[in-house]
Amino acid sequence: MECLVLRFDAPLMSFGAVVVDERNPTWRFPGKSMLVGLLGNALGWDHSDTERLRSLQARLRFAVRWDAEPELMTDYQTVDLGQDFMVDTGWTTRGRREDRKGGSAATRTHQRWREYWANGVATVAIALQGEGRPTLADLERALQAPARPLFIGRKPCLPAAPLLIGRREASGVKAALVAEPLAMVAPRRRPPQIPGLWPLDEGEGTQTEERFDHREWRHNIHLGSERYAVGILKVAG
Repeated sequence: MECLVLRFDAPLMSFGAVVVDERNPTWRFPGKSMLVGLLGNALGWDHSDTERLRSLQARLRFAVRWDAEPELMTDYQTVDLGQDFMVDTGWTTRGRREDRKGGSAATRTHQRWREYWANGVATVAIALQGEGRPTLADLERALQAPARPLFIGRKPCLPAAPLLIGRREASGVKAALVAEPLAMVAPRRRPPQIPGLWPLDEGEGTQTEERFDHREWRHNIHLGSERYAVGILKVAG
């Protein structure tokens, strides 16, 4: 199996889990829809490319590990929409003004708690199942010269280095990940054991994890889950 190996090295990363009210948690490892969004952004797609995104999500396989252990950070955000300069204003999205609706939500103080991983380094192996576009070569070219600036989960999470390490032939994405040497992470802390996540059909872990990381792109909602193996990886030094 041909795989691409990526490295996520950034001051902040976020692997958005299911949002509940104003709390935006992060999973320990990236989710499939987050990776599809990143790859789609590199290819120049947007949210109107729903069929392309759906197809890529269905074909994508991935495995991921932490090379440098991150710290969980919660960013507390608040805005008082009742202040004079906030009244009768709107957010601008894609060049069009979006005004707030009526009711108390238009004027009250909004609070939000967003989780991030700080100072970590993750390595990711990805592969595609079946035929179609994009091909792995298409993804490789897009990551080498992205159509737009890339971010790791949220727009403030800009990578500190190019994401693409290279291409590797392996029996699966877990094998590709194990064969890729650990990143040089000093002075950041190496985990005592390298934690990882991979497809269940590529070997058992110490546990399985069901993740609601599939997205229904037309309506921009989470829809569908997948089970993964989670455990410790023996990686070449």
